[in-house]
Amino acid sequence: MRTKIIVNPVAGRGRAEKLLAGLYAYLDRYGVSADIVHTRAKGDAIQLARQAAREGYARVVAMGGDGTVGEVTAGLLRAMEEGYEAVLGILPAGSGNDYAYAVGIPTRLEPACRRLVDGQVRCVDVVRVTADGRTYYFNNTVGIGLDADVLLETHKLKRIRGFLLYFTALLRVLASNGRWPYPVRVTVDGETLPQQAVTLVTACNGPRVAGGFYLTPDARPDDGQLDVIVAEQLSRLRVASFITRVMRGTHVGAKPVHICRARHVVIEGLRGLPGHMDGEVLCTAGRRIEIEILPGRLKVWC
Repeated sequence: MRTKIIVNPVAGRGRAEKLLAGLYAYLDRYGVSADIVHTRAKGDAIQLARQAAREGYARVVAMGGDGTVGEVTAGLLRAMEEGYEAVLGILPAGSGNDYAYAVGIPTRLEPACRRLVDGQVRCVDVVRVTADGRTYYFNNTVGIGLDADVLLETHKLKRIRGFLLYFTALLRVLASNGRWPYPVRVTVDGETLPQQAVTLVTACNGPRVAGGFYLTPDARPDDGQLDVIVAEQLSRLRVASFITRVMRGTHVGAKPVHICRARHVVIEGLRGLPGHMDGEVLCTAGRRIEIEILPGRLKVWC
């Protein structure tokens, strides 16, 4: 299978670049022939993936974190609109690697490279999000509220990565004054929910976020639906309790947390909302975020 690997060397705070020697060794060990190209700036992977599909590569592999996977996905979808189709592959090298986890790809490089040989094609859902008129595609999670505040806090932490990065950022957010609750109107499949002040609203296409928080433990990337979690107004103490339960996935069904399944979600803020998309900043003061599932739109090699 003709394969292009798109490497984001700064993914995982430089982890991807450190893994390059191992990448070449493992590809050689398993007889995987691939052309390798590096990104140089944010957004590069979109154009590189689109170009690879147009050039006839049957498989385009993202080596990086969830953000890199999201960019490659966006590029493949653009190419698909032009009549060129390629399968997405993933070599996890980021901080969270939550989408790789969702589709069952090993998060260690060596078995992930081996999966390029013994894996198979799986059709999965993609999610389209429109924030204040700008449209993006994502694979795993769109979060509004507290989890976006945590993401923004991670940008201030330079020397740690992985689950510890997100957990430390969470503690720092909890120790600050915080901006929650957020006054919002949430509409799910045409029905407006009664909650008017929330700690977070997150729409998920997979079970895990931030490398170890199981916000929607029953979410699946190929069921044609989003799992939507709404946490009502919580104090710092209750947020801490909520997060502890989220790490074990035992918060489901416990008030004041509500989880439902939907195909279309609209979140409207009475003041500017912070938002993230697969660990990348979506908005810092969004007013209207629309999220919709695109069932079976993407083929993944896993």
